[in-house]
Amino acid sequence: MFSFFKKPLPEVRFDWLGTDMHSHLLPGIDDGSPDVESSIRYISALNDLGFNRFFCTPHIFMELYPNNRETITAALNQVKQSDELKGRNIRIDAAAEYMVNQDFGPLVKETNLLTLPGNYVLIEMSYLAESPDIEAYVFDLSIKGYKPILAHPERYNFYHGMPQKIERFKDMGCLLQLNLLSVTGYYGKEVKETSLKLLKNKWYDLAGTDFHHDKHLRGMREPRAWKDGFDKVKAYGFKNTELFG
Repeated sequence: MFSFFKKPLPEVRFDWLGTDMHSHLLPGIDDGSPDVESSIRYISALNDLGFNRFFCTPHIFMELYPNNRETITAALNQVKQSDELKGRNIRIDAAAEYMVNQDFGPLVKETNLLTLPGNYVLIEMSYLAESPDIEAYVFDLSIKGYKPILAHPERYNFYHGMPQKIERFKDMGCLLQLNLLSVTGYYGKEVKETSLKLLKNKWYDLAGTDFHHDKHLRGMREPRAWKDGFDKVKAYGFKNTELFG
């Protein structure tokens, strides 16, 4: 008899966001899509959920994924040339997700970074420990004309319980990007709680799928996983389309 009082499950669609500015959908160059066929299947499935603009952001992490403009462009062209996607209302481009470690400084000095429109550059850290001199890197990027975006701050366990550390990035002009699945508990309870706090504080600027594999697709599609957080992200007002649509 209590079923009448249960909150209805949300219809999980992302037309209201439209633009996915963080994903690993390019084939065979990092820990995301393994091949072109998988890339096409993933992009088609996300398009069915309402996304129509994709910025693929492969890792550039020299120890594991030593990508560069050439490897990323080649993988992007493989996807863009596929006949299976030509009938869909989608646009696909690429940037990169840079690991801020000892190899990042030389990259900033020696190359033109692969950026999102407007010279926005997506950066990340290890989940184990804060990158040494991360604030110096954010400052240097800004001095060079880049606009840094810190990927998924809610997932850095060393910041849990330390909101002032995350707020410091905001004070420095660094944008913050939410992983959408964080609010579902996909990455764990503490990540979910941190993401909800950052949403409440209005500290996020952008949201992305950070899509890698089939398990992420199941999480994106599952209404029961979204029952507590979907309304919060839908009503938030992310700047994805404003900046990158």
